[in-house]
Amino acid sequence: MRIAFYAPLKAPEHPVPSGDRRVARLLMQALAMAGHQVELASTLRSFEGSGDPSLQRGLRDQGLAQARRLTEDWLAGPPEQRPALWFTYHLYYKAPDWIGPLVADALRIPYVVCEASFAPKRAGGPWQIGHDAVAAALTRADLLLAPTREDLGCLVPIVGQRGRIERLLPFLDTQPYARAVQTRPGTRAQIAARYGIDSEAPWLLAVGMMRRGDKLASYQQLAQALTPLLDLRWRLLVVGDGVARDDVHQALEQAAPGRVHWLGQCDGEWLADVTASADLCVWPAVNEAYGMALLEAQAAALPVVACATRGVPDVVRHGETGLLVPSGDMVAFAQAVRLLLLDAQLRHRMGVAAASFARDDRSVEQAAASLRSLLTQTQQAFTRRTGSGEHR
Repeated sequence: MRIAFYAPLKAPEHPVPSGDRRVARLLMQALAMAGHQVELASTLRSFEGSGDPSLQRGLRDQGLAQARRLTEDWLAGPPEQRPALWFTYHLYYKAPDWIGPLVADALRIPYVVCEASFAPKRAGGPWQIGHDAVAAALTRADLLLAPTREDLGCLVPIVGQRGRIERLLPFLDTQPYARAVQTRPGTRAQIAARYGIDSEAPWLLAVGMMRRGDKLASYQQLAQALTPLLDLRWRLLVVGDGVARDDVHQALEQAAPGRVHWLGQCDGEWLADVTASADLCVWPAVNEAYGMALLEAQAAALPVVACATRGVPDVVRHGETGLLVPSGDMVAFAQAVRLLLLDAQLRHRMGVAAASFARDDRSVEQAAASLRSLLTQTQQAFTRRTGSGEHR
């Protein structure tokens, strides 16, 4: 079927790499692999981070105007060129969907949302406009896809009918990482020479955008955890960039002077090569939804040390593919890193298990099969209920 795709927080073609952009692209890839014709319906970014109601109203008005234009264009054109389903990725109070529900209603097609969060505590706050919009979208949705167990907890109370919520586990395209593992020795040597890294020392890897808030807090907690490990031989590779780079550099350089290597933004196959060249992924994951970088590391046969926060336990199998510690406990974090630095055999076993987990349980092919089944069921149920929604 024809599917209109929209990611209000960050479009798949946004120039700045991030986990949100990767997931949006992966979802479009999985939908195409499932046999659907996927069209990016809009690149409007509805995100408003300052809590300014006037800015939120302006974004709402832009979204509503786009919804009207899209509807008019599709209704004026051939029916076979209209979408048979609207698919929105990532809704929350700072980035609501002003377009999809209106278009879905006008075209009489199912409305599907993947990865939404709804926090009642936001009611009455500075993002009331977005909070109400998300509530309306979730109530309207014909199917909600939840990547993590935590998502279920916030969706069930507002939706009420459990049958409209299904799990779509976090996934990725594992093939670039599997290829990178095969070429690891040569790539590691090249990276060592390029950045002046001790190739004989274990390489720790941290991947995260350098922005203020949770990402900066993760870097700061990582710096705190690394200080007790200076008696061991290791190097830290940092992948990422952003407005908080100076704060990140200061925190890590003070914690581990001379041991940090800054690789900047990496994407695509180069990110896979860099990831596979390391030995251990370390990331506190402060308030992470689940952490795509953690899943990517495992696909590249790296064990993970992270905090068991939010959806992280949905992507890291504690004791099998990595070690999870209580949120914010950097003493336990440092102990977990120490254990894996000192035990190369354990690190290797966990890395092998991590690659198998990513390949066998979290591949884009598996996601495509799930989406094919779930969306077919959703459209059939919608057609029975409304008498519309032909397959196109």
